[in-house]
Amino acid sequence: MADGTPAEQLAELLELVVEAYGLEAEVSIEDDGETLRGVVDGDDLGLVIGRHGQTIDALEHLATRIAFPEGKRDRYVEVDAGGYRERRADALEEQADEAVSEAISSGQPVQLDPMSSSERRLVHEYLRDSAEVETYSEGEEPKRRLIVAPASKE
Repeated sequence: MADGTPAEQLAELLELVVEAYGLEAEVSIEDDGETLRGVVDGDDLGLVIGRHGQTIDALEHLATRIAFPEGKRDRYVEVDAGGYRERRADALEEQADEAVSEAISSGQPVQLDPMSSSERRLVHEYLRDSAEVETYSEGEEPKRRLIVAPASKE
């Protein structure tokens, strides 16, 4: 891949992936200063997303390494295809809401299914301002889980 800005590197990577899969898709890049987001739009993007989002998560990891090769990352890199990230965020927020209800009613911590670090971050952020629960992660990758526990009463 040629040298260039992180946005150019991300665009080139995604265009190579689209071409390699032989997809009819458009690549766009958004940069709000906090997140560098590469979006692939088109039909039949299941190959880019992969089973349970594994391919898109791997692509996002690779994109981060390519866009910021020195490891000096000044913003998050996110890759989306066909609106997958928004659909997944909605599903995670619904799971988080259910876990909050269960943790409050049972008084016990609730363990969510293993998820990627970016998905755990999304849930942590979603529940950050809740006075009723606290969140933390346990375990080792790739089976690291997010825990929703009743807030300690101190």
